[in-house]
Amino acid sequence: MGQLVTFGETPLRLSPPANQRLERARRARLHADGVESNAAVAAHTLGTNSVWASLLPESPLGRRVRSQVDAQGLETDITWVDAAEYRQGLVFGERARAPRESTRLHDREGTAIGAASPSDLPMHRVQDTELLLSGVNTAVLSQESAETVTALLRAGSDAGATTAVAFEYAAGLCSPDVYRGVFEELASHADVVFGREAALQRALGLTGRWRDLASTLAVEYDLDIAVVVRSGHGAVAMEDSTRANLVHEREGIDVEPVDTTGEYGAVVGGFCDATLAGADTATALDAGLAAGALARSVEGPFLTTTDADLDAALDMLVDGR
Repeated sequence: MGQLVTFGETPLRLSPPANQRLERARRARLHADGVESNAAVAAHTLGTNSVWASLLPESPLGRRVRSQVDAQGLETDITWVDAAEYRQGLVFGERARAPRESTRLHDREGTAIGAASPSDLPMHRVQDTELLLSGVNTAVLSQESAETVTALLRAGSDAGATTAVAFEYAAGLCSPDVYRGVFEELASHADVVFGREAALQRALGLTGRWRDLASTLAVEYDLDIAVVVRSGHGAVAMEDSTRANLVHEREGIDVEPVDTTGEYGAVVGGFCDATLAGADTATALDAGLAAGALARSVEGPFLTTTDADLDAALDMLVDGR
């Protein structure tokens, strides 16, 4: 099976239990939660040889991130930096039910990846991988991080890897204009783009529903594949084929969610795992959605599953058509 390398910042997320308010909670759960590490964990859990690469401060918080990801069994490649100069990124998450909205407060200024340069990257891994993934939330942290992620994608593409970008949007990090500019540069070096429907609409100003969004992404950014995910409600993939633009649309699996934080990374990781195993785009989309549904059924951002669980989820997808 092929190899997946992901690169990105993984902040520590502090969340009070049971939909409590941050201002009143007496306890908080602590999770290492970043789409690049979550996707690498999901792909590894499903069978892919995966590596998550990042920069972390040599501090208790940086080591906490490393230990949580290491505990999932995949390989990590960490560049350690001076904790006196660089911080560990934090996110304060508050889950809610209507009419309240779930919120995330980002505290990620002065983090290690914000000052990363291409020399900090594991280029030997980049030049020897089949699929390379990074995320927009990593690239928007600074001009330096945007240039570094761009260099990473360019190097991977030059070495023959399939390059992928995971689009997210965090209003507290920077403006939609910054997101749009950074994404346009990254997309010019990407073969595949994953994005959440709401994030694409808010940050890129795209209109239409998920199918229209996937078509717009694929055409405007000259992508091989554009995948648009609707949390808990399925996904669509637009594939640029030699015959025509193929659209693969799937409804999601109806799951009573335990925790939705790991869903997006699991969809991305499941799709990557299936692609590296030789699956076509439609099959890879099924695998991603099955992994995403399973991630919604467990606490925390990491996919934990078995072959039997995955087969059952895939059967539910087929039965629901």
